[in-house]
Amino acid sequence: MSEGREFEVVVYGATGYTGRLVAEHLLKTYGAAGKVAWAMAGRSADKLAQVRGLIGAPESLPLIVADANDPAALEAMARRAKVVITTAGPYQLYGSGVVAACAKTGTDYVDLTGESHWIAAMIAAHEAEARRTGARLVFSCGFDSIPFDLGVWFAEREAKARLGAYAPRVRGRVRGLRGGLSGGTLASGTATMAAAATDPSIGALLRNPFALTPGFTGPEQPDGETPYEDKAAGAWVGPFMMASINTKAVHRTNFLLGQPWGADFRYDEMQMLDGPPAAGAGAGLGGFDFGSAGMPKPGEGPTKAERDAGFYDILFIAETADGRTLRAAVKGDADPGYGSTSKILAEAGLALALDTPRERTPGGCWTPAAAMAEPLLARLPGKAGLSFTVES
Repeated sequence: MSEGREFEVVVYGATGYTGRLVAEHLLKTYGAAGKVAWAMAGRSADKLAQVRGLIGAPESLPLIVADANDPAALEAMARRAKVVITTAGPYQLYGSGVVAACAKTGTDYVDLTGESHWIAAMIAAHEAEARRTGARLVFSCGFDSIPFDLGVWFAEREAKARLGAYAPRVRGRVRGLRGGLSGGTLASGTATMAAAATDPSIGALLRNPFALTPGFTGPEQPDGETPYEDKAAGAWVGPFMMASINTKAVHRTNFLLGQPWGADFRYDEMQMLDGPPAAGAGAGLGGFDFGSAGMPKPGEGPTKAERDAGFYDILFIAETADGRTLRAAVKGDADPGYGSTSKILAEAGLALALDTPRERTPGGCWTPAAAMAEPLLARLPGKAGLSFTVES
């Protein structure tokens, strides 16, 4: 158990692009001491000190040195924190030791991974130990997958309250998005493709919407790859590049909550188009900007102006068994992958540390919505620039 720890949260990977943004958010929102006790961690003391100065934090802000390949250092770090917020990816290359350290020491954990095959491996390796020690391990707490995972949960809650029934069918439709990609995201994608090329089972897992629901396989899911005119959404829709990640999280949430939305629950995620796609057009990247300088390197990403100019708008259409519908929206006020993700991730860590009782969420491997939906809904609008609304 993590009660009585020195820090509410430790940001591991704070010298990276997204880690620095998480630290900036904590500093701007909570200060260096007082409201929240937090520290920055990484493998290089010099680089941590540089980042501390770069973001304008005082020298009193604690720094913790821990290399991803040093289990003893990772465990020592984890024992000082209620929650470790880690941005050190690709997680399949650098993240497994942090999960192991948190599971062993009973320390709560959040990350922003979209590496589904790695999540499956971590669940298999650490679920039992996390239950024993009380560690709450919550994966995918950035744009992958909180706006989608929590968006479906919110739409289902509102359908139950307003229509009297949960919806066995939900459509996720990205209405608008503007943002950039970081070098870390591209590195994670490259690592995943390399792993799938050497291990066919990884490719099968990536294609399976129920890859994160061990022992359960639901019904065949809607085709999210073929563009079509979606009458329910009122627009043509096409593939969305994050769908294979987010749909797994949504199905795991339903699974962890005891399937309130039904064992036959169906969910797909697509982006809305201006019209029929042109033949041969690339699909799923609409709204993401690779920038004029080409592909960024690890540690690089959108400028502050680009992050601030970004946004996203996601529509969820919940359909009850008798054909009634509820439309809900999740909107973010910054670049989805970095400006928004960094705030979401920081607040997810604090929601877990401060607002989520263990009686409600005991140790184990969780999705964001299953672990802490209500605390996130309370925090994200005021602290992270998200809105959750019912449209009709």
